[in-house]
Amino acid sequence: MSEVVLALHEVQKRFKDHAVLNGVSLTLRRHEVVCLIGASGSGKSTLLRCANLLERIDGGDVELFGQSLLDPRVDPDRVRRHIGLVFQSFNLFPHLSVIDNILLGPVHALKRPRAEVRAEALELLERIGLAARAEDYPDRLSGGQQQRVAIVRSLAMRPSLLLLDEVTSALDPTLVGEVLDLLTDLARQGTTMLVATHEMGFARDVAHRVAFLEGGRVIEEGPARDVLDHPREGATRAFLERVR
Repeated sequence: MSEVVLALHEVQKRFKDHAVLNGVSLTLRRHEVVCLIGASGSGKSTLLRCANLLERIDGGDVELFGQSLLDPRVDPDRVRRHIGLVFQSFNLFPHLSVIDNILLGPVHALKRPRAEVRAEALELLERIGLAARAEDYPDRLSGGQQQRVAIVRSLAMRPSLLLLDEVTSALDPTLVGEVLDLLTDLARQGTTMLVATHEMGFARDVAHRVAFLEGGRVIEEGPARDVLDHPREGATRAFLERVR
């Protein structure tokens, strides 16, 4: 079996008196794609934020390559350099061009040579068909183009793990396909990804495994086609009937 990249052990998270995660356990191996599915409010986004240390957990443990991220000796900023996180809102810096949005992290956080990073960034933009828009500002791009740039910006940091939080939900339906095509290409290239999504077709065709969350718990988890085509749990079946 390939190396475990991320391991969540009985993760709990509360906001005041509201329990958002109620003991979630999940593993993600190198080159694996796991999709988190479930209704809004089921805990998917919070789980991703806990995995990236953007939220402090109230119980359990989060491990990256076998190292507990709760260890006080762990520097959260250094951890985040190994984990790319892309939100449903693009979060591009409006005052920076596309290329400068991509260069910012590798040059300033990783201290890599600007010329080297720029060459890599242009190659990444070429792969997604946006090399000609490198000097444009985000407001000149469509929503789908901005989201693809946001994903490339994360890839430029050379992350070991990519977390994606409903990255198509803010897009016009006509633009969803171009983002899903990029994610499909990344999966084929072996990118390790944990993806919260409502796109069941993408989950079925691309994910290795699917985890269905409800009420902050993993109700069902297994191979993507097994869970989506032959769910064992009534709650999973009910959810899939609604989204279909």
